[in-house]
Amino acid sequence: MNISRIDLNLLVYFDVLLRELNVTRAADQLGISQPAMSNGLKRLRVLFDDPLLIRTSKGMTPTERASELKPVIRELLIGLEKAVQPKSEFNALESEQVFRMMASDYAESTLIPLLIARLRNEAPKVILDIMTPSDVNFADVEQGRVDMAINRFDEIPQSFHQKVLWKDTFSCLINRTNPVLKNFNLDNYLKSHHVWVSKTGMGVGVGMDPDDVQRLGWVDEALAKIGAKRRITVFTRSYQAASSLAERQDLIATVPSKMARLKQDNSRVSIVAPPFDIPPIELTMAWSPLLQHNPAHRWMRELITETAKIIDRF
Repeated sequence: MNISRIDLNLLVYFDVLLRELNVTRAADQLGISQPAMSNGLKRLRVLFDDPLLIRTSKGMTPTERASELKPVIRELLIGLEKAVQPKSEFNALESEQVFRMMASDYAESTLIPLLIARLRNEAPKVILDIMTPSDVNFADVEQGRVDMAINRFDEIPQSFHQKVLWKDTFSCLINRTNPVLKNFNLDNYLKSHHVWVSKTGMGVGVGMDPDDVQRLGWVDEALAKIGAKRRITVFTRSYQAASSLAERQDLIATVPSKMARLKQDNSRVSIVAPPFDIPPIELTMAWSPLLQHNPAHRWMRELITETAKIIDRF
């Protein structure tokens, strides 16, 4: 085979097809028509002399040959991306680059303010475009349309690079006039009214079911393990809203401790430890392998990591 006659776009088609296992979705990801993607699959089958994807009762299934090729072509595309990246170092002081990042409400409240303060000194012309988890999906991150995702993930695609920024425990925010503070034990905790905050995954969310413990997240899963259940009367997707409700109402907000400490100077609210054990959570930064060697992206990742270390000391 004459390698000079290979259309490199076909390798991109292959990579997306093996990820999506669906011609229509793969076409949407690349911004081409479904017939164009179907034609690309035909050309790939000729190129590799293999069906690559076979339709089964479970949908499109990769052949053994396709599964063997998948990591090889992924590494090849990453190498090509690295080869065409500019070699010059990133000039933070003069750069006007826009960094697009998905940040959960938790990350946006705790990490982003100090990050912006550092940017004002170290990269005053840089712009941040901060999006919520419902604004993007993993494909946006994988294709480099979003620079990084900062959140607490149950799982991340294996192709992603990731770094744990910190681990956090949980605390309860309670209005100082709430009588539960006089004897804050598990029984009184369960009898109180609670505000629930979203687990905040990727993609558009749906309404919550108070009886769906698994979807309710860490706090309620920890209670279920000891055979207990709290009384949730408000569901919100915002830690800021939950904190404000706990400050002004008789609602208890059980939130990550770094989030709770943002209220430590507020005379209207008390911060207390939960009367049961909740496993710690991790705030993670994830990014596409396509951006791993980009000088600007590498600089931003290092700045975020350094900023997280400062916050994690307190």
